Order: sequence, then structure tokens, then C-alpha cells
Amino acid sequence: MPAMRMSDDAPEGFLDVVTRLRSAKLRPEVVVEEVPAPQRIAPFALALSADVVSEDDEDLATGRFVLLHDPSAPEPWEGTYRVVSFIRAALESDLATDPLMGQVGWAWLQESLSAAGADHVASGGTITRVVSESFGALAGQAPTVDIELRASWTPVNDAVVHLTAWSELLCTVGGLPPLAPGVTALPRRR
Repeated sequence: MPAMRMSDDAPEGFLDVVTRLRSAKLRPEVVVEEVPAPQRIAPFALALSADVVSEDDEDLATGRFVLLHDPSAPEPWEGTYRVVSFIRAALESDLATDPLMGQVGWAWLQESLSAAGADHVASGGTITRVVSESFGALAGQAPTVDIELRASWTPVNDAVVHLTAWSELLCTVGGLPPLAPGVTALPRRR
């Protein structure tokens, strides 16, 4: 596929992970598309873009999940694979000044990984609140507040578990309630 940067010498293990990530079963509200992967971070990479879409086809959250593979195991990674992720969603305007919003966003990430059994090391990231105000010809538009969660970590177990955890986080940030344990969401109707 053109979106994935591959070379003739891609390790078989990485190709297997890519195949399983492409066929991962996620919540029906999560619409995934393969996109071009970063060029210079690692020799092998797969990038997925995802949107959380409501029943009314409203975009609730958007994000990007990138799996990097470097057989040389860069020291900061503490492994040969690295997940790099980004999530963005609108927030209620009163949350823009909540001093705990960053801690809440980071807790959402950690809880999503833990709940899915996504074991990891060397995690790090940032939580940003973006307040947009309009002026001039756009002055009539109300201010908006978005949360941006950027994080990376080294998966210790199956990367599909990490994609599943990340997609659940995407739903949480987008305002969807979590599915109860053992409940499978029904496919969306179009």
C-alpha cells in the first residue's frame, strides 16, 4: 500500500504487525484510514488517521496513531517499536481554564492503556488546550476550545492491543462513554 513506507528488507515481524493492525476490530464510531508515515524517524513505519463520528455524522475527535519500528532499538525507546500518537477534540469552553485538564487528559491515556492490558515503557507526552477566538469578518463566531493530547510510548506486548487502547482514548476524549466490559458495539448504519 502506498501509505506505508516499506522497503524490500522490512522485517517479517513488522509486516505481521502491520497486517494485524490493518485488520484490527475497533468501535464502529472510529473511522480509520491509512495515511503516509513519517520519513525520518525510523526505518519502518505505519500511520493511521482516525476520526470518532457520532450517529449524526458529527466529528467528535480526530487523531493519528503511528507505529515506528527500528531494529537497532534506540536507547530512549527501550525497545524496537514505538507508538507516537496525537488526539484532538473540542472541549466545553469552561474547561479551558481548568488547571487539572492536563492531568485529566494524561490520566485518560494511562487508564486506556491499563484497561486494555497495553503494557508499555518509556511513555511521555503533552496535553495542550487551544483557545481560538475569531475577529474581523469572523467576529460573530463563538470562541472554541480544543484539547490536544500528544503521547508516545514503547509497547511491550501486541501492538493491536495498543491501537485498541488508543482508539478507546480517542472515543473518551471525543465524549463517548466507554463500552461496558464484555459488550460489543453494533456496527453503524449509514
